[in-house]
Amino acid sequence: MQPFVLESPAVRLEVPGPADVEAIVEACQDPVLQRFTTVPTPYSRADALFFLERIVDHGWATGREATWGLRGPGSSLLLGVVSVRLGTRDIGFWTTPEARGRGLMTAAVRLVADWALGEAGLDQLHWEGYVGNDASAAVARRSGFTYTGVGPGMQPDRDGGRPLCWKARLRPGDDRLPKQGWPDPSGVAAREDRGSAADAQAGRHDRDRSREWPRADGVDHRGPQTPGAPRPPEDS
Repeated sequence: MQPFVLESPAVRLEVPGPADVEAIVEACQDPVLQRFTTVPTPYSRADALFFLERIVDHGWATGREATWGLRGPGSSLLLGVVSVRLGTRDIGFWTTPEARGRGLMTAAVRLVADWALGEAGLDQLHWEGYVGNDASAAVARRSGFTYTGVGPGMQPDRDGGRPLCWKARLRPGDDRLPKQGWPDPSGVAAREDRGSAADAQAGRHDRDRSREWPRADGVDHRGPQTPGAPRPPEDS
């Protein structure tokens, strides 16, 4: 499979390469990323090179895994990584600390999910994150994934065990709107749901006051476990 670019007005996804080694090494020093993924600790330049050569390049060459580097439009700075393993039909992602909280990974996951469930022909896409990884869960939730429960992870952790993970699924016919039923220990989802409800209520009042405003019927609401290839963590 030949690598290709995915992009939207918000993000550009292209294959990470040798120029990204230092950014990958720096990102993988982050305690949060280390806590919620199986990246080697300590993480060195050799680990980054292994990731690029044996995970990224090999994954594309064999068609087993498609990996992209997350960048802003017009920028070469690596802000994260997102990948899909086609055999197990699962998605994983991480962002650098400075890029979190900006909605970039949510935009990236939507792009990748649309490709995986469309052109790539997958009948479903799985997400899992360690229990307590609220940021990764928020990305999956905002991308339209449906929460399916908690259970042992698909991949072993650093000690060879199967950590408890939250799990979710996205299918081709699913819309990309946030779903109910997700764990919400920090209350983020509840606050977002209240905000959405308030926006919807305001919209109804606006339509009552002015029937000349058009309805937004045409709006499109759609929007890795190997050394060096962190899976699952994240942030928006």
